[in-house]
Amino acid sequence: MNRSKIEWCDHTWNFITGCRHNCPYCYARKMTDRFSGDVRLNKMAKKDYSLVSAADGGEDLYVLDAPMLNETGKKLVYPFGFEPTFHRYRLNYPEKLKMGNNIFVGAMSDVFGSWIPDSWLNDIFSVCIQYPIHNYLFLTKNPKRYVEYGVPLLQNVWYGTTITRRSETGRISYLPANAKTFVSIEPILEDMHFDSCWGLGEVDWIIIGAETGKNKQKVVPRLEWIGDIISAADAAGIPVFMKDSLVHIVGEQNMRRDFPKQLKRSEISPKMKKKLFDMCAVCKTHLKKSDMIALLARSRRGEQPKQFGFMCRECFKESCKELGLDIPALAELADIITVEPGEGDG
Repeated sequence: MNRSKIEWCDHTWNFITGCRHNCPYCYARKMTDRFSGDVRLNKMAKKDYSLVSAADGGEDLYVLDAPMLNETGKKLVYPFGFEPTFHRYRLNYPEKLKMGNNIFVGAMSDVFGSWIPDSWLNDIFSVCIQYPIHNYLFLTKNPKRYVEYGVPLLQNVWYGTTITRRSETGRISYLPANAKTFVSIEPILEDMHFDSCWGLGEVDWIIIGAETGKNKQKVVPRLEWIGDIISAADAAGIPVFMKDSLVHIVGEQNMRRDFPKQLKRSEISPKMKKKLFDMCAVCKTHLKKSDMIALLARSRRGEQPKQFGFMCRECFKESCKELGLDIPALAELADIITVEPGEGDG
C-alpha cells in the first residue's frame, strides 16, 4: 500500500501489477522498467513464484506469495516487468491503515482485464468486505468484466472506466447499475463531444486529465474540449475532479477539484477506535478519551497510579457534588484527575 501521488485518492493498493492493454501513453509500464531488475534472471528463480492460467487463454500469469529479492537482498517491486503478477502477500494492506481512506485498487494494472482469473477477484473483494471503513475505487478499460463477473454492489466500492476518445464512450453503458460509478477521461486525446455522445445520469463522478510524460507526440487537449466536459457535467449535477496536468491549460483559478460526499468522509479503523474511544463509567456514553476525565488510583503513596476508567466531564462534576467533594478547578476542566485514598488506607 502506497501513499498516493494521484490527486484523487489517498492510497494505491497494487496487489496486481502488469497489464496487457499496450496503451502507448501508459505511465505504469515505464515505471516498471525502472524497478524490475533483471527480468530474465528473475524468471529463472522458479522456486520463488508459481504460474497460473490466464482467464482469456493467453500466456500464464505470475503469482508471488512473498516478495522476491535480488542478489543483495533488496525487494524487487516488479520482478517480471509488466507481466501480470499477483502479489498475494499484499492482500492484507488495508488492515494496516488506521483511518478510512479512498483507495485506488490496481494503479499499476487493470484489475478487470480479460486475463485476470475470477479467483483473484474473489480474494480482492473478500478483503474489501472485511475492511469496510475504506472506499475502494476500481478503474478499468474493460468494464464488460464488471457485468461478466457480477461485482458486489457495496456502498463503499466504486466502479469506474477510462475513456480517451469518442469511440470509447460506449464503455460507460457497462458500468454496473445501482453501484457507485465514475468515469476517468485521461488522457483526453480528442474532442469528446461529451454533451452529445452519451447520457450522464447514472455516473456519480468524473475525473479528467491530460497526457503526461516526455512523449513529443503527446496530445495537449484544447480548452474548449475541457469546457464541453465541464458544461455537460454541471448540467447533469456531476462533480468533476481536474488533475494537475490541466493547470497549464485552464489556469489554477479555473481548476475544479470536486469530490462526491462519500469520498470526503473518513472513518476510524476498529483497532484505532478502541485505542481512542472509551465508555463513561456512569452514563455509558462512548466518547473520545481525550474529551473525558481519566480516573486513576493508587493504594499507597509513591506507587504509580493505575488507570481504571473514564468519566465524561458532566458525570464527573455530578459525582463530585454527590460525594460532597469540591469540584477541582480541572485546569479549566483538566484532562486527568487522580483519585486516591489517604495515606495509611489499604
